[in-house]
Amino acid sequence: MILRRVMEHVRRQDWFAVFLDFVIVVAGVFVGIQVANWNAALATDRQSKSVTARLLADLRDEAWSYRLLVEYSGDVLANAERALAALEGRLARNDEALLVAAYRATQYREPRRRRSTYDELISTGAIGLIRDRALRDTAVRVYTTPMFDNIAREGAGSRYREAFRMTVPVEVQRALRNSCGDHDIRVGDYKVIVDSLDYPCTTGLPPAVLTEAADGLRANTALTALLRLRIADIETRRADMIANNPDIRDGLGAIAGEAP
Repeated sequence: MILRRVMEHVRRQDWFAVFLDFVIVVAGVFVGIQVANWNAALATDRQSKSVTARLLADLRDEAWSYRLLVEYSGDVLANAERALAALEGRLARNDEALLVAAYRATQYREPRRRRSTYDELISTGAIGLIRDRALRDTAVRVYTTPMFDNIAREGAGSRYREAFRMTVPVEVQRALRNSCGDHDIRVGDYKVIVDSLDYPCTTGLPPAVLTEAADGLRANTALTALLRLRIADIETRRADMIANNPDIRDGLGAIAGEAP
């Protein structure tokens, strides 16, 4: 339509009309481009808000898990130190108390990761959609640090954990796990993570069974050395979480403060 009209104006040599047609075409193209850019910007903004909300939700779970790991490792460390003091004769503990402390020193929490949004953003090259630089930087540090893998690896592969399981009778281990082990914890509940492992408990086992198992621990001199190693490893990982990675600690702390 426009082209036919332009050709007609050219044949009539109506140059003003040709110029006017040209202006109309250029203006139309310009407006079309601006509208397309505006729509694209709106779509990008909506996508940015969506993935930012998802990433923030993921990091709130990470912040809760981080706090749980700090508290839980503190419980494990306290029990490990009690068990070591008892085995070294520096602290009087009855048989059941020794077994409970020694068992809890074997425990570890698998870090609970929620990283689907971050992995999606990295795999698609869309991490720039997270416009909040502090949030983006915290996510990068949280999801790329080897700290969480180290915690899981050292917990599962603890030589002390292995030695304890080889020394203590299975029936005693089952009673300790059922009566003195981990509780189910609702994700996001900060109240229940305090003393989640370090709580009063009894095994219900006969005194003779407890004495035999505790004597087995006391007789295993290698266990004491491995318990010292376990304590050193826990302290190292707690230092990583509490002091050595302030950007992760503070970033997740700020996000936890934003949780509803």
